[in-house]
Amino acid sequence: ESNISKRIMLALSKSCRIFRNNVGLFTTNTGAKVKTGLCKGSSDLIGWHTVEITPDMIGKKIGIFLAVEVKSSKGRASKDQLNFRDKVNEAGGIAFIARSDSEAQNKLSEKLEGLSDA
Repeated sequence: ESNISKRIMLALSKSCRIFRNNVGLFTTNTGAKVKTGLCKGSSDLIGWHTVEITPDMIGKKIGIFLAVEVKSSKGRASKDQLNFRDKVNEAGGIAFIARSDSEAQNKLSEKLEGLSDA
């Protein structure tokens, strides 16, 4: 999935700010446990897509939270990952699962078209 993530990041970076979100747990040499990443189930890639509000909304721009769960062709999302995706979408963000850069671009475009249709 690492190569897929890199290709998706490159493709989406043309219109979004996107970052790798490494989630995990490690033990330091002193025995302390350190958690990394946002939370259990959070997406592999996170960031935002800037949207310009229409003139009747004062012409300001807003950033919409973006979360992309990267999976190989055979990979399956966990229950926690599906829950994170659903919660981001319910809150007005954009979240989806992608298996390639072209799929990520298509899903982002579909989500953005849905915003203008609302």
